[in-house]
Amino acid sequence: MKSQDEIIYLDHAATSPVAPEVTEVMLPWLRAGSVGNASSLHSLGRRARAAVEDARDQVAAALGITPLEVLFTSGGTEADNQAIKGLVWAAREAGRGTAIVTSAIEHPAVLEACEWLRDVEGHRLDIVGVGTDGRVDPEEMLEAVGPDTAVVSLMTANNELGTVQPVDLIGPALAERGVSFHSDTVQAFGKIPLDLHGWGITAAALSAHKFNGPTGVGVMTLRRDVDPHPVLHGGRQERGVRSGTLNVAGIVGLGAAAELARGRLADEGIRLTTLRDRLIEALTTLDGVTLNGHPTERLPNNVHVAVTGADAEATLLALDRAGIACSTGSACQSGAAQRSHVLDAVEAATDAAHLRFSLGLGTTEAHIDRCVAELTRLLVPATAGAI
Repeated sequence: MKSQDEIIYLDHAATSPVAPEVTEVMLPWLRAGSVGNASSLHSLGRRARAAVEDARDQVAAALGITPLEVLFTSGGTEADNQAIKGLVWAAREAGRGTAIVTSAIEHPAVLEACEWLRDVEGHRLDIVGVGTDGRVDPEEMLEAVGPDTAVVSLMTANNELGTVQPVDLIGPALAERGVSFHSDTVQAFGKIPLDLHGWGITAAALSAHKFNGPTGVGVMTLRRDVDPHPVLHGGRQERGVRSGTLNVAGIVGLGAAAELARGRLADEGIRLTTLRDRLIEALTTLDGVTLNGHPTERLPNNVHVAVTGADAEATLLALDRAGIACSTGSACQSGAAQRSHVLDAVEAATDAAHLRFSLGLGTTEAHIDRCVAELTRLLVPATAGAI
């Protein structure tokens, strides 16, 4: 087995390495003797609270929103569940409607939350399909919205295909109708500019480990005039919406990672787009390899391809043995070996291996060229049925 230093890591969409600058600011909160509950009134508690609020300011600045709109969670999954369920329950209590509209390619944290509300509580759920490029038609999604719609949820960018959705068109239209709009921005933050206020987004989800922060900590943004019902009950931390003792070390790391992402967004976006296009161009010149997702409206770090006649798991493992770490799709479903709902939604070929290469900090031209060379080498036996 190759050592970690020998592996070319092209699976940043699953999780990204913690940036050294992030580790550095977290260490004081992880060392023995560091103590302080951010809800305590003594000096150590106030010190922890100050660190949390500094991180809240960093996230708010990175998103162009106010600190009051930043609520810390355990990650994107919790943020998605809290936003969708909490907004639906609040709308139901206020008599504003109980129906939900979402897309067929949402993250499982969104789709399964919506399906639970439908199956357990009886809410109507309308799931809007997408084109073969993975994009929602704005008119079709807005047509699904009725007077009883409580929440619309549409991710900013798909976690598998990398396709960027027209949230900038759908959100303002929903705001005019007074319908809450939730967007999972987990894959998009730090990769493309976000305009939560301009897009009319009521609530959004972020996860630190997707932008070179620690695992186990995330953000739910929440507009100041919105008061969803809590999913967790307890200490009423985070505006009374999210209860639980705050993860000070993780939050400090998240704040630092958000500030880093903000500072490098423009330059890193250009760099990653150049590398992405280099990889797409090289791979799609190979026989039997085609690009999945939208050709241009996609994240700068995502390359998702279909390899006709190859087996996905065997190809991935062969690349792994060659020192290339990539993915057959989302890593968010534990032990999942079945075809993803995203591939079904875009009617992707069933006789092909679908591979996701996601780039990030540390990815170089040499890594891209090595990836192309290894996949090219594998494709000869693959077309002969050896993979």
